[in-house]
Amino acid sequence: MTHFSYLPSAVLVLALSCCVTAAEPNKLTAEESATGWKALFDGETTAGWVGIGSTTFPAKGWSVKEGALHHEAGAGGGDIVTEKTYLNFELVWEWRLAKGGNSGVKYNLPNPAKAVGFEYQMLDDLGHSDGAKASHQTAALYDLIEPAPDRKTKPAGEWNQSRLLVDGNHVEQWLNGSRTVVFEIGSPELLERVAKSKYSKTKDFGLKTASLILIQDHGGELDVRSAKLRELPAK
Repeated sequence: MTHFSYLPSAVLVLALSCCVTAAEPNKLTAEESATGWKALFDGETTAGWVGIGSTTFPAKGWSVKEGALHHEAGAGGGDIVTEKTYLNFELVWEWRLAKGGNSGVKYNLPNPAKAVGFEYQMLDDLGHSDGAKASHQTAALYDLIEPAPDRKTKPAGEWNQSRLLVDGNHVEQWLNGSRTVVFEIGSPELLERVAKSKYSKTKDFGLKTASLILIQDHGGELDVRSAKLRELPAK
């Protein structure tokens, strides 16, 4: 069994459409509420989020602007994390970057006080130098697994929709209706890649753990909205 495979986009678009019904930004549909989805961001407040290593939300850099969690370019503030940890879950969110932007959503962090873990990369592939390396492009598992080449990425300034599935050791990353990365936590293939990556010295990196979910402050402008999560049974 391969741990790094892709399916045709048309098949995956259908699969994704069965999971989450479209709704107004930051609102749960009746179907989502009935199937266990919860809003991680209400569109109006920063409730449920704090600065990494802190018990409060950053006093600078981050704000709620026009229904989105907004990071102002160059304003600092640091990474933000959920107040709660998650083990098995499905997460969806919408995001947009300014030209040249770079950010990410991190999960499976071995140390909750440090911003090191699996990263769903969010990048302006055409406007940032990291776009030249496949494993650093949008929807990659940053520095470990390159995304599917047929993914549909929206340009800077437009909203992208992402999905992350962590079900036991099975992980999938999606972008705009197509799956971009699939792997198994703790698999020999993944651990071999970790050993050759920037994470090789990080204790327990690549092993399963309950974790906060982190949104990265990489210095640029970023908007995130419609962040929703449902927890899945333990495996």
